Amino acid sequence: MKKYRFDIIDLDCAQCAKEVEEAINEIEGIQNCIVNFGTGKITLESNLANTLEEIRKVTAKVEPDCKIKEIGEKVKENKDYEVVRLVIGIILAIIGFQGIIHNEIISNAFIIGAYGILLYRTLKKAIKQLKGKIIDENLLMVVSCIGAYIVGEKLEGLMVILLFEIGKILETKAISRSRKSIKDLMDIKPKYANLKAENGETKQVEPQNVKIGDIIIVKEGEEIPLDGIVISGNAYLNTSALTGESKLQEVKKDSTVLSGSINQDGLIEIKVTANYENGTVNRILELVERATDKKAKTETYVTKLAKIYTPIVIVLAVIVGIFMPVVVPQISYSESIYRALTFLVIACPCSIAISVPLSYFSGIGKASKKGILIKGSDFLDGLKNVNHIIFDKTGTITTGKFKVSDINTLNSELSKDDVLKYVAIGENFSNHPLAKSILEKYSVDIDTCEVRNLKEVSGKGIEYEMDSKKIKVGNKKFIQEDLKNKLEEVDSSGTIIYLSIDDFAKGAIILEDQVKENVKEVTLKLRKMGIKSMMFTGDTQESAQEVAKIAGIDEIKAQMLPQDKFDELEKIINKNEKGKKVAFVGDGINDSPVLARADIGISMGGVGASSAIEASDVVLMTDEINKILEGIEISRKTNRIIKQNLIFAITIKIIILIFSIFGISNMWQAVFADVGTTIITIFNTLRILI
Repeated sequence: MKKYRFDIIDLDCAQCAKEVEEAINEIEGIQNCIVNFGTGKITLESNLANTLEEIRKVTAKVEPDCKIKEIGEKVKENKDYEVVRLVIGIILAIIGFQGIIHNEIISNAFIIGAYGILLYRTLKKAIKQLKGKIIDENLLMVVSCIGAYIVGEKLEGLMVILLFEIGKILETKAISRSRKSIKDLMDIKPKYANLKAENGETKQVEPQNVKIGDIIIVKEGEEIPLDGIVISGNAYLNTSALTGESKLQEVKKDSTVLSGSINQDGLIEIKVTANYENGTVNRILELVERATDKKAKTETYVTKLAKIYTPIVIVLAVIVGIFMPVVVPQISYSESIYRALTFLVIACPCSIAISVPLSYFSGIGKASKKGILIKGSDFLDGLKNVNHIIFDKTGTITTGKFKVSDINTLNSELSKDDVLKYVAIGENFSNHPLAKSILEKYSVDIDTCEVRNLKEVSGKGIEYEMDSKKIKVGNKKFIQEDLKNKLEEVDSSGTIIYLSIDDFAKGAIILEDQVKENVKEVTLKLRKMGIKSMMFTGDTQESAQEVAKIAGIDEIKAQMLPQDKFDELEKIINKNEKGKKVAFVGDGINDSPVLARADIGISMGGVGASSAIEASDVVLMTDEINKILEGIEISRKTNRIIKQNLIFAITIKIIILIFSIFGISNMWQAVFADVGTTIITIFNTLRILI
């Protein structure tokens, strides 16, 4: 099976998108088709040689006005044609109704002509969808307009289709504006790359044409098109499009830079380390597009409801039309049929079906702009229901970068500088993160020429010989193996590295992980939001308590193995309130089992960490813990707007439905209730992006 992606244009209905999706999935040789109404994209897997032709045939049957094209292919859209058709219909209607021609038969011909022109698109859709056993708002409008003409309400019927067509054009523009707003929000795709040739000349090329190992030049004001390493120059980069962080990042030789960053000041040459397809920008854009393919429970429920909603409405309208004169004798069949037709017009589910997926799409786009990648509308929806957030310690609550906080000589004849020197010489041969912290503290150049018989014992430490001395650097257990004197206890909750010389304890270096800035502020806000914070760590109880105190964590679990974390998380999820969610925040590598098991796994993976992106449901593109608060707020705002849209649309429809049954509202009011509420809910949805 080969994966394909296509654009679909002139798709102005969420239910229509679902119908196209179902029809394509029924084609033999095609599977996993997803029609994304928000992005106007189709993704699928196929083993057919003529995939595009096949899906075009099926789509033409379900949605004849929609066009499917290759990504980047230009196709003329129908917008101008629809406006011209509308104008011609209005002119014919004016001639027919205003008595310009004093002949009833000719005037009626103009009216019928206006009906035909204005009803053309809707009637064509209704007939084609009926052949596919699909009943939707197009059929409702056709029945209502023709019915109004038959019962003598010619102007009323014409106003219905006229307002419906105007509404459809405005609705299409509103949807396009919504899509454009989100597209602009996520417009981080590089336009070109300045490729440096061997002779030193540069030329602008498509980023897709640049290979790994090529040299590109990024000037001031330009966007970095591909991931790479700076080989010359200095610059200050704006990474806000990737991370939401407004602070400029300084880069120089050997600095790693990511596509999508903007060079605000300076000139740099970059050696490309990843092709465009595997670069940061492309992976982010693909992730956001895939995220909007996944449906939240609310969205799925509304889509399913819309499928059975229209047939039910038709049955109810028939009941109103036939039995109302029986129940209320003073109402004629002509009146009851008119009320039933009005009932059909108001009952269209467009505003409900469109506003929900657009809201989730907007929420995911907004979060992405803030540096929060949410992998699906179901996870965006779930964030609002989180009542427990469990944090890993190292790299999540803390920076994961240890610093030397104290040097203890253990009452030996060595100075603190001597202790640091011997430990640094040993750690110079190690790649352990703690070793790097010690070497940062010992800024003197290290001469290792005299080092002999170096041996690294995994998980314990290093031993070596120098100046005829046997030197050991490592943890307490490692040092005590051959120790001839008593090892003094060091009072600290940090990580301790001991030094022994000729089997005598000589010193200890204490390293402490630093709690990230604003962590306590975040945990306090979580508490105010009714969310309990917890911390799982493999560190000692004493170390965990000290970090929890600084960070404001409500509860801790210490000295935990990965399996312990998984088991404890399972217990919390099973005991949690129904409908509430448990989130786990980790680094996306060591904590992958618990990230996968949590209701919502949140990765503090940092920009470009592919392991973090794969492991979790939500990826924070910087290691800033306050992004969790922003993600929850976006989720809650999205949910509020969805509720507003649904309550508004359903309330208006119910009121006009009741009015139509009692003859208080007429057809044009019903059209406003349908099309008007759709447009209003679409523009209300755009508030998510503010």
